[in-house]
Amino acid sequence: MLLRESSQPSYTYNSVYTASTLCPRVSQKQPLPAPTRPRAERTWPACGDVTGRRHHGAPESSVPAIRSPAARAGAGVASSDSRSRGRHRDRDRTGMAETAGTGARGLRFKTNYAVQQRIEPFYKGGKVQASADGQLLFCVCGSAVNVVDATSGHLVRTLQQEDQENITAFDLSPNNEILVTGSRALLLAQWAWREGNVIRVWKAVHTAPVASMAFDPTSTLLATGGCDGAVRVWDLERRYGTHHLRGSPGVVHLVAFHPDPEQLLLFSSAMDCTIRVWGLQAGTCLAMLNSHYSAVTSLAFSDDGHTMVSSGRDKICTVWDLKMRTSVKTVPVFESVESVVLLPKGEAPALGVSTPGLHLLTAGDRGVLRVWEVESGNCVHTQKPILGEGGPGREITHCALVPSAGLIMAVTAEHNILLYEAHTLRLHKQFAGYNEDVLDVRFLGPEDSHIVVATNSPRLKVFELETSDCQILCGHTDIIMALDVFRKGRLFSSCAKDQSVRIWRMNVSGKVHCIAHGSGHTHGIGTISCSRLKEAFLVTGSQDCTLKLWPLPEVVTSKKLSRDPNCDPIALQAQATQRAHDKDINSVAVSPNDKLLASGSQDRTAKLWSLPDFSLLGVFSGHRRGVWCVQFSPMDQVLATASADGSLKLWGLQDFSCLKTFEGHDASVLRVTFVSRGTQLLSSGSDGLLKLWTIKTNECVRTLDGHEDKVWGLHCNRQDEAVVSGASDARILLWKDVTETEQAEEQARQEEQILKQQELSNLLQEKQYLRALGLAISLDRPHTVLTVVKAILKDVEGPKKLEEKVLRLRKDQKEALLRFSVTWNTNSRHCHEAQAVLGVLLRHESPEKLLAYEGVRVALEALLPYTERHFQRISRTLQAAMFLDFLWQTMKLPETSASPALQPL
Repeated sequence: MLLRESSQPSYTYNSVYTASTLCPRVSQKQPLPAPTRPRAERTWPACGDVTGRRHHGAPESSVPAIRSPAARAGAGVASSDSRSRGRHRDRDRTGMAETAGTGARGLRFKTNYAVQQRIEPFYKGGKVQASADGQLLFCVCGSAVNVVDATSGHLVRTLQQEDQENITAFDLSPNNEILVTGSRALLLAQWAWREGNVIRVWKAVHTAPVASMAFDPTSTLLATGGCDGAVRVWDLERRYGTHHLRGSPGVVHLVAFHPDPEQLLLFSSAMDCTIRVWGLQAGTCLAMLNSHYSAVTSLAFSDDGHTMVSSGRDKICTVWDLKMRTSVKTVPVFESVESVVLLPKGEAPALGVSTPGLHLLTAGDRGVLRVWEVESGNCVHTQKPILGEGGPGREITHCALVPSAGLIMAVTAEHNILLYEAHTLRLHKQFAGYNEDVLDVRFLGPEDSHIVVATNSPRLKVFELETSDCQILCGHTDIIMALDVFRKGRLFSSCAKDQSVRIWRMNVSGKVHCIAHGSGHTHGIGTISCSRLKEAFLVTGSQDCTLKLWPLPEVVTSKKLSRDPNCDPIALQAQATQRAHDKDINSVAVSPNDKLLASGSQDRTAKLWSLPDFSLLGVFSGHRRGVWCVQFSPMDQVLATASADGSLKLWGLQDFSCLKTFEGHDASVLRVTFVSRGTQLLSSGSDGLLKLWTIKTNECVRTLDGHEDKVWGLHCNRQDEAVVSGASDARILLWKDVTETEQAEEQARQEEQILKQQELSNLLQEKQYLRALGLAISLDRPHTVLTVVKAILKDVEGPKKLEEKVLRLRKDQKEALLRFSVTWNTNSRHCHEAQAVLGVLLRHESPEKLLAYEGVRVALEALLPYTERHFQRISRTLQAAMFLDFLWQTMKLPETSASPALQPL
């Protein structure tokens, strides 16, 4: 029910919104005199300042004034008792702003954003290998291998396959010099990866894609295992295949050389769960090691080469004596093991290693690293998981030891790469290789130095923008749907499909941990909004069609709070609950003064509520499909909504009417935010585009194309100079406002053009034609160049001077002159100058040099027809002149002698 009546008196208060001003029934129970607002005070401006419309019929008290610091600074309109004077001031202010080329508040409108930084996928599953020194990581990403700096996380190089086929296997030689890749096209490629060049490509000879690959210790032999059950060995120095080993059933998913190159032993494993030992000297299978009842996932060798450890998904690790080629010990590890690592000899008290025997490190579906003593078969150390760690997506798919760097590298099923210190298993670095669908993104930190990202995962990712360092936060147990950040930037909240909400705090060092959580919704929570004035409360909207208000305990907001990250979070309790819509709630937004709440739903409506009691104030109806986003203007009493019908709408809060409609997206509009202090809108849609709108003119100023899929995340920083966007294409883009930069560049370019034009005029006056010709070409002025050429040709020795000056030009200037000649040649008045320039080039430039000119073929094709036409015209003129000469000659009377009568006697 719409709680507004035009017959009610207009109550306006100076402090904040109150229930009596918003609800007439409350004001009738507690009648209050209508106080007057002091003239010196200003409030949240009316929507007429931005949209150009003013609704005088609506009662001013229907929505109280939101008072922001910017509004108190003078960005609003006058009070109701001086409406006419305020209107004149607005008109004068708008006129002056338009004269200065700025917005209604003296602001310069933004005109463009440019991508400043990208966070893109660099690993999409498969093998990850570290260089021998541990400084670089090699990761498979579709049809490319990405080389990543292990210190900063920056992408160093991308090795892209020419055939665009996905890479199925790769391996880096032990000496870090050779990289070989195998693709679905059944080709092997050898790379000089430091230069990014392919040295050679040859057929793998396998009848199915290569599934595994390994170098020998000397970096000369390469073994490939195919999906056809064959194992092949290649000599990369002599460039030929040395062995074709048959006998493995199914896919050969594991190949490895013995660490001692003198023994020439090759190990392989296929789908029969058997480890085959191949002797390369005889080219036969020397032994078949049977112990596992499931696929063998990894092999590890001792330093002396006498012992080998194998792991499998049958939850055991087997120790083998390679001299006797028999099983020595079976260690049950009670989890499906994907990788096993033999720890180097020596004591490691932090890992429980105190005896000189063999110790194993296993990684598998539990998502934690564990250390086992082989002799006793006991687990001596288990990595302590972070609160909420583990679960789906946290399984470790690959693990390897990097001895030179003292690190252990672990890769999770969510494509995250974790680097641990080898002696303590303390987390050293984290990299997010693939973000999947980005559902929300926010700036974080007092200086907006970080961003927090919610992806199609139960884990949050926090990136430091300067170093690309990543933190992976565990806590939720299902996909995180939305985020919001409190005013100071260190406290933020998240909500997920697990029906819970969590509050996180970032400390001074940039580390983030969960400090509070709450639950109470009966379905997944799809949207969340934090209070704006201070860290007081947050509001959530759920698929159960209800809104909940969660007050924050003082201990959460206390500056003295110093909690252990491993401690249990504080429990939150909902203060109020309201059934708000008939369908899923997609978006909620708290007003700048924390007294109003807007909600948008799949039921095609947006609603306005008072806080904290959730009293309904009005309904915004007009969209033809569900409302995806609602946002309050930071300056005016205006609400912006984005809908699946492809439109944006601005609504007045005084009478709940639609003020403006913006159409331009070809698909659903998913997010909208105010920029330029509320004078412009920035929207994102399912078409992967961002659009910048100027509210006053209803004009789309710029369309930003950076994503290839739905843009779910959009957020502006506090300085209103940068925007971060995240989409379903797994890309996160940081956009920077380049309006001032472009304006400064344009102004500098115009000043430079003016100076050059003045210099050109001086050169023409002084008849310095060579410099004038070069300057006119650099200014890209065909008509000015034509004027210079005509001035040169007017001289008695014009053709000779033109020839000298044209030949002294640079190649790029000659190319421009040829391009100008094409234009001149289309006009019979200028064709002589064009033909003169063309004649100079044809006489003095060889055909090879002319063909090397940029666009010469197109220029010649354009020159030929007009040149033929000009020659035909000249030929006709010559014929006519010859005919006139003939007539003149034939019309002459013959010379006669003098008359005889006049002859002298």
